[in-house]
Amino acid sequence: MLITILYWILIAVMLVGVVGAVVPGIPGPSLILGAILVWIIVQVSQGVANVNWLPLISIFLILILSAGVEFLATYWGARQAGASKWGQIGAFVGLVLGFFGLLPAWLFGGPLVGILIGPLLGAIIGEFIYRRELPLSERTQQSVKAGVGVVVGSLIGNLIEGLLAIAAVVIFVVSTWPPGAGV
Repeated sequence: MLITILYWILIAVMLVGVVGAVVPGIPGPSLILGAILVWIIVQVSQGVANVNWLPLISIFLILILSAGVEFLATYWGARQAGASKWGQIGAFVGLVLGFFGLLPAWLFGGPLVGILIGPLLGAIIGEFIYRRELPLSERTQQSVKAGVGVVVGSLIGNLIEGLLAIAAVVIFVVSTWPPGAGV
């Protein structure tokens, strides 16, 4: 009975992890992996002899891939929009500042809004600084284009990361159903 309750609690934690894979500021893949590790520790401590490590390894690889996909998608979006390294660095700095609430968005929506607005503003400012040789209108246009590219790439990366997180949870459920079965 207790193992079934724990199982459903861990599934709930994994679902929060799926949301966190898509929404910035909530730890996604790490929650999923942590829940799976708790399940394995409980299974081993219960003396389950047939712990199947293949699903755990598969899930671990999926979660590593999801982290890489997010960064690659953001990079791809920036490159497609013609962003320079300055725009990409600005997006990263904006993300950090937004996360810690150091942007004006903090006053209205807290770190979550800062995480969404920070990379956009950072990429625009970074690109604006880099494109000093362009006339003001072209400079502004290129800067905004770079900022939008970073945000679009990041959103695509978050969606792919969310799909990979769902895949990890599905693999876990399929490999452990019914609750109490080995992993």
